[in-house]
Amino acid sequence: MQIVSLQSRVAYGHVGNSTAVPVLQRLGHETIAVDTTLLSNHLGYETLGGRILPAEEVAAVVEGLVKLGVLARCDALLSGFLGHSAGVAADAVQQLRMENGAALYCLDPVMGERDGGLYVAEATAQTIQRRLLPEADILLPNAFELDYLCGARNRSLSDVATASDLLLKKARPGAVVIATGLDRDDGPADRVEVLASAKGARYLGSVPRLDLPAHGAGDLFGALFLGHYLPGRNLASALARSMDATHVVFTHSLGKQELALVENLDSLRDPPRTAAIEQIG
Repeated sequence: MQIVSLQSRVAYGHVGNSTAVPVLQRLGHETIAVDTTLLSNHLGYETLGGRILPAEEVAAVVEGLVKLGVLARCDALLSGFLGHSAGVAADAVQQLRMENGAALYCLDPVMGERDGGLYVAEATAQTIQRRLLPEADILLPNAFELDYLCGARNRSLSDVATASDLLLKKARPGAVVIATGLDRDDGPADRVEVLASAKGARYLGSVPRLDLPAHGAGDLFGALFLGHYLPGRNLASALARSMDATHVVFTHSLGKQELALVENLDSLRDPPRTAAIEQIG
C-alpha cells in the first residue's frame, strides 16, 4: 500500500518522518515523505540547526505529487508536526478526497503536552481543529490534545471515553479515535494506557511503564498503528500490535538519548506479545 507522510524531518535522531518512513516501509508500505521541517535534531537537545519550512515550499512539493498522480494512487495520508503548513495539510487532504475517496486520512494532531501546553502557534492548532479534524478517519491525540480538541480536561477513564465519543462525532463517519498516553487520575501508575474508540467498540490497552525520554514516541506509535490498521481495518489487532512494537523499541531504548529504532525494525511486523487489551464497550 502507498502512504504519504506529511510531517517534520530531522537529520539526527528519530522523530517525525525520520521515524514514520522507516517504520511504514518495514511494515511493507511504499512511503512518500513530505517534510515540514529540516532540522538537525529534535528540541530535546540544547542546540538546534535548520528551520521550519515555509508553507509555500511544502505546498510546492504536494503540488508536484498531485501532478505525478501520486495522491490518486495513495491509500492513506498521515500528518504529524505541521509547523507553518497546517493549511497545506488541509488542502492536501481535500485533494486526496477528490483523487481517491477511499483513501484514509490519519491525523496525529501534534500541538502540545500537558506539562508545557501548546508548542505550535494558536493559528496552527485552530486549523487542525477546524479543517483537519472533520476529515480524519484515524485520530491520535495525546492527553493534552484530547483536552484541547474537546475543550475540557479529561481526568478519568469515563472522561476520556466521553471525549473520544465527541471526537468521533466531529471526525469522518466510521472514524477511530486512539487516545494515547492517558494521564488520568484513576489510572495505574505503573502502566501506559491507550484507549481506542470506534462506533460500537472500545478497547483499553496498556503496557508496563518505562523511564525514558519520550521524544518521537507519538510519531512511532502513530506510524505503527496506521501501518497495522490499514490492510485489514481491525482495531483491536492494530492496537495490540502497535503497543507491542512500541514497547519493544522502548525496552531497547533505556539509557539512550534516542529511540533504538533501527536495531528493532525487524521486530515491528510481529513483535512479542506484551500489551494487555481489554474490550470495555
